[in-house]
Amino acid sequence: MEAGQTAFSLQAQGRSRRRLLANRVAEGVATLAAIGAVAVLGIVVVSVLLHGIPALNPDFFTQNQVTFGETGGGVANALVGSAIIVALATAAALPLGILVAIYVAEFAPASVARPVRLALDVLNGVPSVVIGIFVYSLLVLGSGYAAWKGSFALAIVMLPLVSRSAMEVLDLVPSSLREASYALGVSKWRTVLFVVMPTVLGGILTGTTLAVARAAGETAPLLFTTSVFLTNQIVWDPRHAMASLPLIIFTFSEQADKHLNDQAWAAAFVLMAFVLISSLTARALLNRTERKLQRH
Repeated sequence: MEAGQTAFSLQAQGRSRRRLLANRVAEGVATLAAIGAVAVLGIVVVSVLLHGIPALNPDFFTQNQVTFGETGGGVANALVGSAIIVALATAAALPLGILVAIYVAEFAPASVARPVRLALDVLNGVPSVVIGIFVYSLLVLGSGYAAWKGSFALAIVMLPLVSRSAMEVLDLVPSSLREASYALGVSKWRTVLFVVMPTVLGGILTGTTLAVARAAGETAPLLFTTSVFLTNQIVWDPRHAMASLPLIIFTFSEQADKHLNDQAWAAAFVLMAFVLISSLTARALLNRTERKLQRH
């Protein structure tokens, strides 16, 4: 090296070094936060599983709920009731939510689309207990409990989730797909039905899956619309009250009988497992939709 030349170093110096240290500190804090969130989830899942293991057996899934003071039994009636109630809610919320999303994203002018989006966001933020009280005053008073009334309440909970998620994926569809269809002389409604919708089907199913997972765990709307206290048998007719997993958990957790407490923990674990599987399915469908849109 000639005299008078300054040695060149790749190491960060001065202000660059401080920025590098700050960046590493921020990355470390973010990593710890992520680890903490996963750890909390793991602790909750393991704790619920350990408390529910004594009740997790074949009878738990195949036998009906026992009356108070008896031993044994299971939650087969609650499993069937939850499946029927959530299925009816999905059948009501899914088509309506998709139609609303299509209208807002594809056909509505901005002056109409903005208020509709705002209304859906506000509805999504309404506490489920308020929805339960509303449905109770609208449908239950004077006519009694029924499973379809609980489904109606859950459909209200699911509607904004399905609509907003469908709107988001519809907004991701490239305009070139629509323009290519229009250039071939295809009408707008056919373009939406046969070009846009197949592209975003995975994203719509993602929102639907997350909405179903949320509805399956809602307790407050079911407390006001259908009751676990009225039957401990499997009921298939939605015009009658049905048991459900959230109500079983709510009821059994407050009993003095340890066996019923164990069944409440086991039912909670089953519900958590359903939500976890639904979330993983939704993530897989979302990744599939993103890859499909990137190819366009």
